[in-house]
Amino acid sequence: MSVLSPRGLGQVAHQRAGLRLSDRIGPMRALVKPTAGPGLELMEHPEPVVGPDDVKIRVQRAGLCGTDLHLEQWDDWAASVVKAPLVIGHEFFGEVVEIGEDVTSVQVGQKASGEGHVVCGTCRNCRAGRRHVCIRTSSVGVNRDGAFADYVVIPSGNVWVQPDDMDPDLGAVFDPLGNAVHTTLSFPLAGEDVLVTGAGPIGIMAAAIARHVGARFVVVTDISDYRLELAKSAGADLTVNVSTTTLVEAQRKLGMREGFDIGLEMSGSPLAMEEMLTNLNHGARVAMLGLPKGPYPIDWGKVITHMITIKGIYGREMYDTWYAMSSMLATSPMLREAVRSVITHRFTAERWQDAFAAARSGQCGKVVLDWS
Repeated sequence: MSVLSPRGLGQVAHQRAGLRLSDRIGPMRALVKPTAGPGLELMEHPEPVVGPDDVKIRVQRAGLCGTDLHLEQWDDWAASVVKAPLVIGHEFFGEVVEIGEDVTSVQVGQKASGEGHVVCGTCRNCRAGRRHVCIRTSSVGVNRDGAFADYVVIPSGNVWVQPDDMDPDLGAVFDPLGNAVHTTLSFPLAGEDVLVTGAGPIGIMAAAIARHVGARFVVVTDISDYRLELAKSAGADLTVNVSTTTLVEAQRKLGMREGFDIGLEMSGSPLAMEEMLTNLNHGARVAMLGLPKGPYPIDWGKVITHMITIKGIYGREMYDTWYAMSSMLATSPMLREAVRSVITHRFTAERWQDAFAAARSGQCGKVVLDWS
């Protein structure tokens, strides 16, 4: 497929305003879900048009997420939310190359990441300042064209300007890092014993953040020794392969006399949640980010009698989470290195199939595509 880019009528207005346009005119590379069904295609695709309040970013790096694997595979969830054709991808970093005529908060040439949840601004939650729970959220790369492309366009309010010297790989993982920060900082952690179930990239970053903010013990569980080793390197005090070791044994090894105070559920596994509830202290608090494949039972009697608080997490708080993670990374070289260590595989955009295969294998941390 080869299609010339439809350049918007606002182009003349941009030129008169002295704003820089994209360096190239015409089709761009993009990883597209061309039709409703399994598979993706790297193809020429029209460049996105910039509206009055929009910002166009030249993508340099893009992170591969579990969501993208679902979209490529075309499972029931993907079929229920995606309208093809669609450019996928929502974790990205790049350079601002064009701004809409009404944009004043972003400048051409700045480096930027982007908040992938585009909110309506008019529902009750948005008007009350709770934009992360907007009832009409539109997600980049899921409900609107995304960032697995040479260019992506997002509203100016969704742009997170980064320092000029930001490592592009690190800038590309701000979206999942934000998930980890939002989940981990849901409850006070200083001096607490923290259990992280699921050593995917977000779970590993959550362990690093818990260590950074002063948890006493940070324990991470999974069934992948590869990922557990990454979690250990990122700051976990103890990693537990639950296929061979129980959490009771882990607590005994650490000298814990009571259960865990904080649970961070990152796996979406019913068994992980059951094991977590069994090993929590009375009055414990749980933040849940991992999405399960379907409904599953919970021992609500234990939740009630042990007075356990359970909080669901989706995405990032806009924009408290972004400020928090930027500040923590700026002031902690150790945390920066811990987050950077989660990135284990890098591929050019043309090798996207290898990138998806690596991510699906489980023998990896975060996988990043290079679009430069």
